[in-house]
Amino acid sequence: MDRTLEDLLVELCAPTLAGMKPANLFRCEETPGLFHSIREWNERLYHNGLRIRVMKRCRKTHTCLIYVCRWDWIQRVLAQKQVNAFLMAEQYDVSGGIETILCQLARRLCVQQDFPHEIGIFLGYPLRDVIGFIENNGQNYSCCGHWKCYGDAEEAQKTFDSYRRCTACYKRLHAQGIPLEKLVTVA
Repeated sequence: MDRTLEDLLVELCAPTLAGMKPANLFRCEETPGLFHSIREWNERLYHNGLRIRVMKRCRKTHTCLIYVCRWDWIQRVLAQKQVNAFLMAEQYDVSGGIETILCQLARRLCVQQDFPHEIGIFLGYPLRDVIGFIENNGQNYSCCGHWKCYGDAEEAQKTFDSYRRCTACYKRLHAQGIPLEKLVTVA
């Protein structure tokens, strides 16, 4: 059974849809009508503060990386002084605003074989954990769930658990026929 973009959004982005997390990123097959569906869902979810965009399109594997974010929340994250300084140290031009910064991330996703480590910032991971991952080459973490935590493991585990519960709840409600628009929390 082919999953629709709506199914993928519920299954892979529930914490963002629920307003618990600023963004999610997922890979999906490039199917006929995918870009039309993305435009349609952008229009339907815009008033809720959500944006959906293709960050990378691979013609070889016929897959796309889809970024779903709460626009205002990501803007606030990227405007934080420490985050801004971190991104500048990672060679981002932060002077052009969120759209320019996301375009730079998209370019890096397209030209680098691995995910750029700073991607965690764009997904709402704590800055200390993003820096910890880079400094420790992904080793020596205190716990691992939706990301590798280098700080308070207990607090991170609570967050991971809340994301899992949210996803399970959204999947169950959607399977019962509740449409995506009814599941989205207004920003």
